[in-house]
Amino acid sequence: MTMGDKIKHTAEEAGGKVKEGAGRATGNEQLEAERKGDQASANIKQAGDKAKGAVDDALDR
Repeated sequence: MTMGDKIKHTAEEAGGKVKEGAGRATGNEQLEAERKGDQASANIKQAGDKAKGAVDDALDR
């Protein structure tokens, strides 16, 4: 896992949170729904990063 990937995935999750707030503020249900997709995607990528990091650590030992 590179630091760049970690930052990118965290930013993607944060972007989802921004969409959620904007969707709530404007009553835009589609924007709120997009937030769920963005955050789910970011969470999956972050889990993959963690798993890859664990494998890399195990191989280094």
